[in-house]
Amino acid sequence: LVLCFYLSESLESRDITLNSDIGIQRGTISPSLEYLIDLSNIFGITIDSLIKDDDCKSIEDEKFNPNALTTFIVKAKKSTYANNQNKINSLRENAHDYTFQENEYKYYDSFFGSSSFSGQEIVYKNNKVCWSMNYYGKVLQDYFNGDFLKEVLLQVSEERPYRGAEIYSKGEFVYVSNVTGDITFFKGNETIYYRLQKIYEGWFHGGAIK
Repeated sequence: LVLCFYLSESLESRDITLNSDIGIQRGTISPSLEYLIDLSNIFGITIDSLIKDDDCKSIEDEKFNPNALTTFIVKAKKSTYANNQNKINSLRENAHDYTFQENEYKYYDSFFGSSSFSGQEIVYKNNKVCWSMNYYGKVLQDYFNGDFLKEVLLQVSEERPYRGAEIYSKGEFVYVSNVTGDITFFKGNETIYYRLQKIYEGWFHGGAIK
């Protein structure tokens, strides 16, 4: 059991001594329920987070901000593949890789294939993975237009930070997307029609990583 403490004054005010702290970290002393409740109240985290076997975590690590993550994901998607920007050399043969970074967040998009493709988007916060999405798409007819799909992907929004809008059309092309869940856990599918004929379909799923 490993516990990381940062507010010694608060600990001392609750008669949590340095010796008992060291004993718990070394595994020679088992913490009482009252001890764990005090720590839970001090740091604003659950007792489960304190007692599970894991690496040391700061208070900030326990906070998950879906709004900040969503804002970054939308900006990253609009600044990479869909907008023909920030492509990088890939270490994997035949992969297409894109990346975008802002403040503590960093985004990677990597996929293989063309008419049938598979890929994954990953977001790091402070160099730790916090979110991912996997996707697979398949072109069904020659009428498919890759530029239209990129235009669709640029319609990504904070209300739908996954692929495209729920419905988007241009000329005789129509894109439709269905999603269940939210940014923390979701799955969905997308379809493109040309003159009412299905010419492309895809699937995606993902969520927060802790």
